Amino acid sequence: MDGFWRLELESREPQMTKDLSYVDPRLAEIYDLDNPWAEDTDFYIGLAESGPARVLDLGCGTGTLCCALAQRGHQVTGVDPAAPMLAIAASKPHAEKVEWIQSRAEDYRSEHRFDLIVMMGHVFQILLSDEETLAVLNVMRRHLKPDGKAVFETRNPNIDWARAWGTHAPAEHPLPNGHVRETLQITSEFGELLSFQQQFEFPDVTITSSSTLRFLSRTRTEELIARSGLLTREVFGDWDRSPFEPKQSLEMIFVVAGS
Repeated sequence: MDGFWRLELESREPQMTKDLSYVDPRLAEIYDLDNPWAEDTDFYIGLAESGPARVLDLGCGTGTLCCALAQRGHQVTGVDPAAPMLAIAASKPHAEKVEWIQSRAEDYRSEHRFDLIVMMGHVFQILLSDEETLAVLNVMRRHLKPDGKAVFETRNPNIDWARAWGTHAPAEHPLPNGHVRETLQITSEFGELLSFQQQFEFPDVTITSSSTLRFLSRTRTEELIARSGLLTREVFGDWDRSPFEPKQSLEMIFVVAGS
């Protein structure tokens, strides 16, 4: 999770609110500033390096990964529920080679079957219930080729994320007409759920967005994978494909396949 944080923690059940980054065009426009090309992008590109593949990106956002894969000769479908995100994606180089679909991941249906299905950017963590999670895993299973694989990541819940994020100061990004200043406040922690509120101060307006993430354990995630009919093949703890270490790995990167 990029951005910068001020800690103010309450142990009460969070209110389920939508992240305006998915619907507000101004927040969609600065998404890539908060989420630049990094190790995770290289990791997901590397999953398809064995040859031309048909790839499905669930929760593709502004399409950075989709366009990079299309540039490398892969046949790519990008799925996202947010029209402002897809509008930015469609404006990027090589976007004309990508099939863009506006849909929630759990609602996606296609006759195509894919060699590789990915869900990056910790999108898996916005699935706040077992029902939502199973629905997305079932979409992966339904659309995988027999020898295909699906890959997604979620943060290790053994790390104290609220406290770790609370050490950062506000962030500023340059804009054509000034700067945008971002702050983030943790608002509640309840079981597997962590809620926060982000404030984006533009030169002419301040936008506030609230979000909740779910931090599933490795065991619980693997139980849901099995319930969906998929098999866990590997679990990495970092983008260098090192093994998952429960007490210190920041990530849990799941590689799953059909049964």
